[in-house]
Amino acid sequence: MTLLDQPTVSLSATAHHERMLAEHSAHNYAPLPVVLSSGEGAWVTDVEGRRYLDFLAGYSALNFGHGNPVLRAAAHAQLDRMTLTSRAFGNDQLGPFCTELAALLGKDMVLPMNTGAEAVESGLKVARKWGYEVKGVPADRARVVVAAGAFHGRTISIVSFSTDPEARGGFGPFTPGFDVVPYGDAEALRAAITPDTVAVLLEPVQGEAGVIVPPDGYLRAVREICSETGVLWISDEVQSGFGRTGYVLATRGLGGVQADVYLLGKALGGGVVPVSAVVANADVLGVLKPGQHGSTFGGNPLACAVGRAVIGILRDDVVLAHARALGEVLQARLRAMPGLTAVRGVGLWAGIDVDPALGTGRELGERLARAGVLTKDTHGPTLRLSPPLVVEEPDLHLALDALEGVLSRA
Repeated sequence: MTLLDQPTVSLSATAHHERMLAEHSAHNYAPLPVVLSSGEGAWVTDVEGRRYLDFLAGYSALNFGHGNPVLRAAAHAQLDRMTLTSRAFGNDQLGPFCTELAALLGKDMVLPMNTGAEAVESGLKVARKWGYEVKGVPADRARVVVAAGAFHGRTISIVSFSTDPEARGGFGPFTPGFDVVPYGDAEALRAAITPDTVAVLLEPVQGEAGVIVPPDGYLRAVREICSETGVLWISDEVQSGFGRTGYVLATRGLGGVQADVYLLGKALGGGVVPVSAVVANADVLGVLKPGQHGSTFGGNPLACAVGRAVIGILRDDVVLAHARALGEVLQARLRAMPGLTAVRGVGLWAGIDVDPALGTGRELGERLARAGVLTKDTHGPTLRLSPPLVVEEPDLHLALDALEGVLSRA
């Protein structure tokens, strides 16, 4: 049986759940008409019993698949022991988690948080404080250079420097202190840095913008510019990190360079619990003192136990090597596929632009869902593909066959 051979089923259960969402959930998302109830690996099942290949993977939060047995076992074991202490006390998972994550990334210290947006906000706070106390920027004058088209979250400060009208509209007044430059333009970045600049915040690959891969040499140029001007390079690896590009960090895999500060989230919690972190050396994170920043749930023992299991998976190159190998298959097939006007990507991550004559990205996403493959559009004609890194090659081809079929029938 192929994905297209599945029987048509009643949508009564789906309609029931959609009605509850429409009546009682804030309408800040426009989901596809699919209501999921279970998942394993790269496969998910909806409330009607219909199976799909998940080619979104929770925006990379599910890099290691649904119900990963290693992560599930770690969560179950910790659930039976303790889930929360708050940071008013220590717990026996926090120290090992910070030590192991710092070692994995080659840094000194870890600031554990919960969500990706919290990691970004925390990184910005740390950069400003570092700018005042270490670099010597006058009080309240710190500035951060950011890239157009970036997506770092949806808090007020983050949308303050977004160039997406949907993200900004109706949410002002905005937080000052940010300078926006074109992504991929090293000279524009250099020109934007002033004596008051404390940091450059970039996604090494812009995910929400449509999987925009940096030009050759750009990340190395960013490293050189930040070193020459004495500012911190903050690399937002919330989506691109932990294997999505086939490497632990996209910054190192694509540019062969190291940022000063790494922001992590999504896959760090394995799709089990929200876990995020700011990772840097002691001369940066050491500016924080007790009472200056915190989180009730940040560093809780359940999150740390799951995060430690994720780190254990990443210490072994098997998953990363698999992602690199299948990433080549994905990119090659997409580049040969008719009906696409552009293909961008690296590893098991791609942004594809659909010929407008065949429909919008949303319309293609809906057709793909009916064909048994789940993904998500972004910005008009663009679809994002980001299957779990554990997807098997036959399933990868099954999904790409479905995409090819949908494009040919559009």
